[in-house]
Amino acid sequence: MKLVAGLGNPGPRYAPSRHNVGFGVVDELAQRWSCDVTRYEQRFEALGGEGQVESEKVLLLKPVTFMNLSGRSVGAIWRFYKLAISDVLVVHDDLDLPVGRIRLRTKGSAGGHRGLADVLRHLGTTEVSRLRVGIGRVHRDATVEYVLSRFAPEEREPIEWAVKRAADAVERWVRAGIEAAMNEFNSKPDEPSGPGDSPAGPVS
Repeated sequence: MKLVAGLGNPGPRYAPSRHNVGFGVVDELAQRWSCDVTRYEQRFEALGGEGQVESEKVLLLKPVTFMNLSGRSVGAIWRFYKLAISDVLVVHDDLDLPVGRIRLRTKGSAGGHRGLADVLRHLGTTEVSRLRVGIGRVHRDATVEYVLSRFAPEEREPIEWAVKRAADAVERWVRAGIEAAMNEFNSKPDEPSGPGDSPAGPVS
């Protein structure tokens, strides 16, 4: 059994924001796998469902704790199913990547992402695989407003493409593991061009 946890904020107010691309990837997977992720699981404080990739059962999770408390939800389902750390993949937005770029990592710090930081704290390790979806760079003074903003019209094609590619990467991870997924998806592909390829300043 695998767990794919997409991070975001609950409710229609935040649904189209940059911070919610983790939810978007989970929704894309749910559509592909014909599973329902609108069911509220009180014990996990999340919306969730179950998919199947070949013979592997995959739990899909969208915490509704709000971003900064995501670890409470991820930790609860991780403990309930007694999953190995290697069977967990966290999907989240990333300010250090241009819009349309994705990257997988096997471990490391949260890099300033508070949702991921809370997940690492609740799981008790930094060796948690994560899939980062680029939302574009911005000066650290504008970070909060930026991550809660919507994508600009010219960014919609690159981010829609990135969400689909991220879902492809998740499926590869389920079938073959994190190293195989990294080898295939961490090399820069031909991708729709979009804004954000030039840094606008340092990020927090």
